[in-house]
Amino acid sequence: MKKVFLISLFLTISLFAKENFSQMSNQELIEIIGFVDDKDKASFQKELEFRVPKMNTNEKVQYEKRLNETPEIKVIEDEE
Repeated sequence: MKKVFLISLFLTISLFAKENFSQMSNQELIEIIGFVDDKDKASFQKELEFRVPKMNTNEKVQYEKRLNETPEIKVIEDEE
């Protein structure tokens, strides 16, 4: 009985741990291109494929621009 409880608890937690891209606006999706964790990339890509055909002209321009940009990598230097 304890194993069943632990397994169901683990499955519930893992379901809530996933990012829900369907709740984000088109603008939010565009902004996080290049910053999505590897574990979430498949669902992110699926959501983008669903949304891009429905984007307005301005959003499509921003989307294309974001695809061509390289995300900034900020190095934080240690303080001594």
